[in-house]
Amino acid sequence: MGNLLYYGDNLDILRRYVADESVDLVYLDPPFNSNATYNVLFAELHGERAASQIKAFEDTWTWDLTAEWSYKQTVEEGGQVSKALQAFHTLLGPSNMLAYLAMMAPRLVELRRALKPTGSIYLHCDPTASHYLKLLMDAVFGPVNFKNELVWKRSSAHNSAKRFGPVHDTLLFYTKTEIFTWNPTFQPIPQETIDNWYNNVEPDSGRHFNRADLTAAGTRTGPSGEAWRGLDPTTKGRHWAIPDSWATLCAVWILSLHSTLLTPLDVCSGRAARADAHAQALPRRIARHFCAGRDHGYQPAEQRLR
Repeated sequence: MGNLLYYGDNLDILRRYVADESVDLVYLDPPFNSNATYNVLFAELHGERAASQIKAFEDTWTWDLTAEWSYKQTVEEGGQVSKALQAFHTLLGPSNMLAYLAMMAPRLVELRRALKPTGSIYLHCDPTASHYLKLLMDAVFGPVNFKNELVWKRSSAHNSAKRFGPVHDTLLFYTKTEIFTWNPTFQPIPQETIDNWYNNVEPDSGRHFNRADLTAAGTRTGPSGEAWRGLDPTTKGRHWAIPDSWATLCAVWILSLHSTLLTPLDVCSGRAARADAHAQALPRRIARHFCAGRDHGYQPAEQRLR
């Protein structure tokens, strides 16, 4: 589409100008139905101000003939979005909130159509309607494509009559499919953090590391509560907190072979007792698959498995 800026009713723009599966990323900051009033920024070319524009910038929604028409049109199209709106109608009745949701529904449907299979969408809202919008987004994009609910603290704490002060907005992150584009971002660890947290030095390599307690509060009667190498976490009201997966168990076992796993209870460990037992009993092919192999850089461990 190039660097184009459209103005007007976004539903009309989407339907007339935005092709199917042509958009990589959508961020929308729609009116929140918070009853805040803003100035209308522009008028139609013939001088009249469109009702949709006035409502969008006034952020005030009422159940009227236009809202009822939008509701009925979406419901008649069927599908999950139709079911969601009908459920909202049962819960909310013909209310201002239902008018707001009836406005949002067809626009979200069009945005999904415009997204590429690898695309993502971020919907910015506030607590006024975020709980309803999440259900509506589930209906449009599918619950399996919900990724995150991000909380943005937009202001400092302040007093509010007989309730906690509203200080945050919400961003709902959804994707169109499971093959969405995700570009991880990294930044250097501040030197202060390195100095404070990674202040232990491995004698042979000179590498810095952080000592961490891999136990968690509470006792357990299952494998996570078992003693390992004479260390029983239950005596201190704790249990081993390493995730119970084959890959983790084998990784712990390999570390123990190389003596790089520290043993004091307040420093390390996990379910290495299970790792040691399971790895010894595993068929060699499975052990190599999970625990060693040149691809994972554990050549010495692979040799020990032979």
